[in-house]
Amino acid sequence: MQVPLYNQAGQEVGKTELRDDIFAVEPNTSVMHQALIRQLANARQGTSATKSRGEGAGGGAKPWRQKGTGRARQGSTRAPHWRHGGVAFGPTPRKYTQRMPKEMRRLALRSALSSKVAEGQVRVVDDLKLDAPKTREIESMLGSLSIQTSALILLGEANPMIQKSASNIADVKTLRAQYLNVRDLLGYDMLVMPLGAVKAIEGYLGK
Repeated sequence: MQVPLYNQAGQEVGKTELRDDIFAVEPNTSVMHQALIRQLANARQGTSATKSRGEGAGGGAKPWRQKGTGRARQGSTRAPHWRHGGVAFGPTPRKYTQRMPKEMRRLALRSALSSKVAEGQVRVVDDLKLDAPKTREIESMLGSLSIQTSALILLGEANPMIQKSASNIADVKTLRAQYLNVRDLLGYDMLVMPLGAVKAIEGYLGK
């Protein structure tokens, strides 16, 4: 499929070809959802912990004798209903990691990219270059590309000038194409890709 090609000034300079098997597939929403849930789960630390009645210090002596006091029977001052007592059914350290086959992960990326293209949320530019970090240049480029909402800028390779310039803009993120993920694709409204990023994506998502 062909899409418009823009320069850094936001002017349309021609057309460029995007591979149909990556940017024009039928989106599989269930796989996209599963990939997103997996990514969010894998980002969890799982370090939350509380102490049960058997883990807290103290509580070994019976507070008072079993019968004859007129009070309810108690066996420990570390029972959950006591002040400073243990927590009943509290969280314990665990792993939230989920596994997902490589082909399903790649299908999720193809589906997300295809959805972006189908909805007109992709801008392909010939190149991105800056001699020095200039946030104003990135803002001007986004404005010229009619991007008024959040944007994800993909880079074919590390570009400190572009990364530093975009880091000062709210709702704009730069990401190397090799680290492309479903969470960022779905989390930003617009996608900006230089030709170098397109080639990188087609290099590892192509069949």
